[in-house]
Amino acid sequence: MDTPRNRKPMGTLKTPAPMLRALAEQLGHPSGWRGRLVGRMLNRRNRGIILAAVNALEAAPGSRLADVGFGGGVGIELLLERVGPDGHVDGVDRSETMLDAAHRRFRDALTAGRLSLFQASMEYLPLADASLDGVITLNTFYFLPDLGRAAAEFARVLRPGGRLVVGVFDPAAMQRMPVIEYGFRVRPTEEITAALESAGLVQTRHLRVGRGPDAYHLLLASPTLPPAAA
Repeated sequence: MDTPRNRKPMGTLKTPAPMLRALAEQLGHPSGWRGRLVGRMLNRRNRGIILAAVNALEAAPGSRLADVGFGGGVGIELLLERVGPDGHVDGVDRSETMLDAAHRRFRDALTAGRLSLFQASMEYLPLADASLDGVITLNTFYFLPDLGRAAAEFARVLRPGGRLVVGVFDPAAMQRMPVIEYGFRVRPTEEITAALESAGLVQTRHLRVGRGPDAYHLLLASPTLPPAAA
């Protein structure tokens, strides 16, 4: 499995500032031919942690799941495999380049009605209330201005008993990456958990992919039940 421990952190070499800035912009919002290259790179580097996030959903065939900030699209691929022919996947990304690539790659699933794709931010999800059994969102919170608004949106779209999986690299490890100086918001996992809980999503598990201080973090949360149902 590809983990932070056995990969070289981006920006650890003496990379010129303009290159780091350009890389940060593409990681946050892939665009054009550079964005397509970044999408392919992310698919290769992150497949292991995305698979771990999909497995953490423990979703049954026939479920309705979403990948918010799907980037290169490997999460969509894995979610479609998980839900099977009777399930449905929603993909949300703000990058037009990533949307175009996903439309080409998943043409058959779109035609079959097993996949819907939306260009939107996670602060304003174009999804119905209580419509999802599970959501994954990986490496997206670094580029999120309003954490509370996004947490409220995840709480809104999840069904009772649904599950959210948030994935982030270890915050301390990220502080050693020069690329974060160009627009990244590196938040402690405790801050993320607190924002989710304020929105009504209680953390159920905190998983680590990999070993040591550079392990990748998966934060699992589910909607709280209303008092009458508790």
